[in-house]
Amino acid sequence: MYFESQTSDPCPRTPDFGSRIPDLGQLNDSLPVPRYSLLSMRKNGIIIAIDGPTASGKSTTAKQVAARLGYLHLNTGAMYRAFALLVRRRDHHGHDPERVHELLAGAEIGFNGKGNVVLDGVDVSREVTEPDIALLASELSVDPMVRAKLVEKQRAIGTNGGVVLEGRDIGTVVFPDAELKIFLVADASVRAERRQLEFEHMGTHIPLEELRQQLEERDKRDRERAISPLRKATDAIEVDTTNLTIEGQVERVLELAKAKMEHSSSLTV
Repeated sequence: MYFESQTSDPCPRTPDFGSRIPDLGQLNDSLPVPRYSLLSMRKNGIIIAIDGPTASGKSTTAKQVAARLGYLHLNTGAMYRAFALLVRRRDHHGHDPERVHELLAGAEIGFNGKGNVVLDGVDVSREVTEPDIALLASELSVDPMVRAKLVEKQRAIGTNGGVVLEGRDIGTVVFPDAELKIFLVADASVRAERRQLEFEHMGTHIPLEELRQQLEERDKRDRERAISPLRKATDAIEVDTTNLTIEGQVERVLELAKAKMEHSSSLTV
């Protein structure tokens, strides 16, 4: 596995899951989560969990907040898309669980020093943005074994803190003990417009109504899936980005993060 770790080992290895991947009917119960209190701060700082639906502003916000704080940025959705890219490259569309699990066992997925997702040592951050890869990633992400392995990778990278993670289940499953949990929301029409701009910057045009329909279908699938559904953690702070500029949403999260860090520091003095 390749990633910029915040541990003393510059390239620690994820445990060999093999047959030990749990059968996850309830992901929260199957993967024990280490608990931290504000009186025992993590080695590198706090964990900031940013969840929300597609195009709510997660990636832009998480990346800029991490840069401003000097934290690591971890886009967990990119890990699922990188695995989907691996599956697609092997001429398999994800319908054979046994084959998917074989590929999973040997998957080398992580992040480089720029925070870009890496597959088998190669930066694939551009390739994983293709619409068909995103769709396949959504389908594969409901597989308990896929989620189990990638969640373990995410926890291995972020457990010492000093990290901003974005996804759909960070505050509820990956790090339910994160010191700060943010849940971003935005109007579906605005989210579709944002997604359309992203694709146009890559030279692809998709009609706005088609994108809106795709977003609504993805939202429904994410909220209704049995494993790690998209939902707001009970202690998460909701931020509506519909009418916020990028700078406005970044400043809001930074404000909350700095308040949490100051509070935590006062308790450890």
